[in-house]
Amino acid sequence: MDWSDMRVFLAVARSRSLGEAARQLGVSHPTVGRRLQVLEQASGQPLFLRTAQGLVLTDTGERILGLAEEMEQSALSIERRLAGDRDQPEGLLRISSAEWFAGYVLAPVLCELTRRYPLIMPEVIPGHRLFDLARRDADIAFRIVPFTEPDIVHRKLTTMHYGLYTREEGPAPQPDGEGLGLITMNVAQSHYPDVHWLQQRYPLARTVFTSSSRTVQAQMCASGLGVAVLPRPLGDRIPGIRLLDAAEPPPGRDIWMGYHQDMRNMDRLRALADLASNMIGSE
Repeated sequence: MDWSDMRVFLAVARSRSLGEAARQLGVSHPTVGRRLQVLEQASGQPLFLRTAQGLVLTDTGERILGLAEEMEQSALSIERRLAGDRDQPEGLLRISSAEWFAGYVLAPVLCELTRRYPLIMPEVIPGHRLFDLARRDADIAFRIVPFTEPDIVHRKLTTMHYGLYTREEGPAPQPDGEGLGLITMNVAQSHYPDVHWLQQRYPLARTVFTSSSRTVQAQMCASGLGVAVLPRPLGDRIPGIRLLDAAEPPPGRDIWMGYHQDMRNMDRLRALADLASNMIGSE
C-alpha cells in the first residue's frame, strides 16, 4: 500500500468525514474520495460504512487500522529524522503557543531569531490546543501544561507572574467585590488557579465576561467591564488598564518548552530553543 493512500485512510477514519479529511490533508474533497475508492478496490472490500453519524470502519477497515497507524509512525519518524539531519538553519519552523505569549513574550525572541538566521521562517500557531508533537502538528511548543507525552524533550522555561488589573481611570473595587464584574477564562479553563483566586478574592462579585483569550480579556478590562487577572507581560503593556496593588498577587504559572526527541538535532529548532532559554529563561 502507498503511504499517501494510508494517510487518506487514517484521516477519514479519524474524522469520519471526507470533507474534514480533505481539510486536514490540504487536498480537495474529490481527491480524498478517489483515493479512498482506489484503496477499497485494491482490498476488494469496503473499508467504511456510510451512516447518519458519518463514515464508520467496516470489519476490514478495523483490521488494517492498526497496521496503518504503525506505517504512520514509521513515516513520521523518518520525516523527523530527515528534518533533524539538515545542516543549515533554514526552512519553516512551526511554533505552538498561547496568543498572548506569542505576541508579548515570544515576539522579541522570534525577531532576534530571524535577524540571526534570515532563512528560518517561523510560523506561530496560536491557541490552547495541545498539539501532537510526534505527528509534527508543531515542531516546538510553549505552554503552561507540563509535557507528559512519551519521547518529548521538555524543560521549565520560566515562571510567569500574573497581576490584577482594572480600567485606568476606574475606582478601586470594594474589598468584597460588591457590584464588581469579573472577567475570567471560559468554562474549559475555569479550573485555572487565577480564576479560583479571583472568585475567592471578590466573593460578592459577578462574572460578566469569559474568554479563552487573555488579549480579549485585557481589552474588555480596558473598556471598564470589570477586573481581570492577566500575565504581567501582557497587562503591563495594554493601554487603558492599571495594575491593582494586591497584598497577595494572583498565582503565577510555569511556562514549559517541549519538542520531540527526534527533532533535537534540527538546527532551526535548536536556535529557537537556545534563544528562548537565554532571553525568556533569564527573566
